[in-house]
Amino acid sequence: MDKENLSRRGFLQRSLTGMAAAGLPLWYARETLASDEEAAKARAKKIGPNDHIQIGVIGSGDRFNGGLFYDVKRHKPFVIVACCDVDKKHVDQVADKAQKEYKNEVARFGDFRELCARKDIDAVVVATPDHWHALAAIEAMKNKKDVYCEKPLTLTINEGKAMLKVARANDIVFQTGSQQRSDSRFRMACELVRNGRLGKIRTVETRIGENPQGGPFKQEEPPAELNYDFWLGQTPVEPYCKQRCHYEFRWWQTYSGGKMTDWGAHHNDIAQWGLGMDGNGPISVEAMGYPIETRPFCYNHPRNFEISYKYANGAEVICMGRGENGILFVGEPEAGTVDARGRKRPGKDRWIFVDRGHIRASDEKLLKEPLPQDATRLYVSNDHMGNWLDCLRSRKRPICDVEVGHRSVTVCHLGNIALKLKRKLHWDPATQEFVGDTEANSMLSREMRSPWKLEV
Repeated sequence: MDKENLSRRGFLQRSLTGMAAAGLPLWYARETLASDEEAAKARAKKIGPNDHIQIGVIGSGDRFNGGLFYDVKRHKPFVIVACCDVDKKHVDQVADKAQKEYKNEVARFGDFRELCARKDIDAVVVATPDHWHALAAIEAMKNKKDVYCEKPLTLTINEGKAMLKVARANDIVFQTGSQQRSDSRFRMACELVRNGRLGKIRTVETRIGENPQGGPFKQEEPPAELNYDFWLGQTPVEPYCKQRCHYEFRWWQTYSGGKMTDWGAHHNDIAQWGLGMDGNGPISVEAMGYPIETRPFCYNHPRNFEISYKYANGAEVICMGRGENGILFVGEPEAGTVDARGRKRPGKDRWIFVDRGHIRASDEKLLKEPLPQDATRLYVSNDHMGNWLDCLRSRKRPICDVEVGHRSVTVCHLGNIALKLKRKLHWDPATQEFVGDTEANSMLSREMRSPWKLEV
């Protein structure tokens, strides 16, 4: 037996051990490794000059510099050739790193429209703050660039409708950065749920954490390297404070949906996947009336929240700030028992809990028993950026296509609208409008500051 075989056997054994430690049963871990090997072989072909995919980066801050850069770098066909950000320090950090990695000159821009106009760019990665996702992605798609866009996909529901329309009109391969779809733990949980392992699903809890609170913050002059007016973009003019920009933009309603769209775009996405509701959505939404503070220079999402969504199939999704971060699927209880005195004992609830490190169940047999040969199996991806690469070559839709990203973040936006209106709202997922509610429908979009507008 040669060294390569021994090495491979050792690698597979270590991989299976690691997956078992994360709660994956042996049968599913083996399936995952097999699909990983198949995908790796397909991507391992020798890269020729025509195989390179030239990437432009729109938004070079912490998300790209700290994570997505390395996701792109792992895949040899990708070459970063251009970089854009309204903060010159961010542009230079990523461009310098890319030049060192790819040994080519990386163009630097402060305006994404100039980057999108470049004919030599094949695809873009959009990693801006949330209020820029739609405008940047639409500009790229109109210039025939394929798109990888970070979650949450949009700032408003109507932005998502526009992005979907432009993507389909231009035959764009569009991956939303909801990478939990490419994690075998989440896929396994959804496959078990979809195949009735828990019986009829009663509730799904998406536990996403409380919103940070802070302020009032100190008004300052913007740093010289930041084009603050461009950073504000479509949003109203507000005095600068450093807690408004970069990572902390998430906690201001003007620029983001807070935890509802930050973690909610991940966990509500998995809830929709598990319920088989991609391309659909809830029919009603109601939020607990936690106070929303709007003091100047303060974060202004409510600290805590609990939002109930009802689906046409009878399931209820409860999105909340409390509890262990993750997704809890709760189905029908086990069969009850009768004791020696003839008294009926109700069965225990059956549940599956999944997060980024583990998958657990009320009874380990729920996980250990393999699915039958004829079971419903879901789209397999074990590498989110790699899945986008595969689809750029095949022109198929990625695991988290623009419509999936739009429908999942719509759930989050519905929750935030319900929090503001403090009443039950009825939603029509077919028309993507509230039923008989002019006030709620006025919140499907926001007025954009000139000269920015949503053009499709």
